[in-house]
Amino acid sequence: MSNSRIKVILCDLGNVLVDFDHRRAAQRISGFCAKSPLEIYNLFFDSQVTAVFEEGKIPPREFYSKVKEMLDLKLSYDSFVPIWNDIFFLSARNRKVYSLLNKLKADYQTAMLSNINILHYEYLKKSFPVFDVFHKLFLSYELGLAKPDKLIYQKVISSLGVSAEEIFYCDDRPDLIASASSLGIRGFVFRDAPGLLRDLAGLDIIPEII
Repeated sequence: MSNSRIKVILCDLGNVLVDFDHRRAAQRISGFCAKSPLEIYNLFFDSQVTAVFEEGKIPPREFYSKVKEMLDLKLSYDSFVPIWNDIFFLSARNRKVYSLLNKLKADYQTAMLSNINILHYEYLKKSFPVFDVFHKLFLSYELGLAKPDKLIYQKVISSLGVSAEEIFYCDDRPDLIASASSLGIRGFVFRDAPGLLRDLAGLDIIPEII
């Protein structure tokens, strides 16, 4: 592996800085259609409809219309949006990662790469103050691409102005780490804050203990 010094700390959002559970929304949506929470979850969470929405290829109201049709949903757009957004929460590990990044940003360029749709981003921006630890945000709906497509990682590398080997990247999904690592990015699967500290220390990135 290259001995290039790390210049950028690149971090995922979901299940790293903010935890989420789609089942919360599925449970609430089930009160407005004839399908069970499990059926709702299986029908459109992580579905093609959700994927194209995360890539910014359809606007929010079109996404809602597709969901309404799929579920025969008896819910207006304005009532649907708060339920769709009600999946996020902060855990102790999220707060520890935030604290760690807040320390690292003084000495490293910090960036976030997230598969996220515009409704979730706008909601999180208002409700969860986690984005201020990043110098740059790379959002799938703005880029028109989503992880694990190698093109999104190539765009990030180009925008950051560093080599792939100078990027430390943590994400909770091994498949996304594998895609990034194939381009030379130093990828590490995130599990918890102590593990993240060990991974950073392994590359001589030693922040203050959190």
